[in-house]
Amino acid sequence: MPNFSGTWKMKHSENFEELLKVLGVNVMLRKIAVAAASKPAVEIKQDGESFYIKTSTTVRTTEINFKIGEEFEEQTVDGRPCKSLARWESENKMVCEQRLLKGEGPKTSWSREMTNDGELILTMTADDVVCTRIYIRD
Repeated sequence: MPNFSGTWKMKHSENFEELLKVLGVNVMLRKIAVAAASKPAVEIKQDGESFYIKTSTTVRTTEINFKIGEEFEEQTVDGRPCKSLARWESENKMVCEQRLLKGEGPKTSWSREMTNDGELILTMTADDVVCTRIYIRD
């Protein structure tokens, strides 16, 4: 099992604004979110299959605690409450399906994968739009 623990900084991002557009975020908020999320600080603490992930930007900080295979509550990237379930897709990759608690919206999910060269790849999906963000240890 890979060790995701550490402080991470983003090296590369693609399709973040497109993801927000599919989620229905208006153009003004998208511009603010894209600017704020251009240098997120990510802290991950891992204890076996239990995870704490804190993502901090100048506009918003999110924190989630979860255990692989156990449902938990979090928010979609645009802030809507959801139930989520993370599972291992492969030895180095966890995937998480999200289900909105109320209302309708695009199908959302995320994954985190450790590469052989120590990078962390975060993918966020809304319907068929995929945002990929690559992080390196700080």
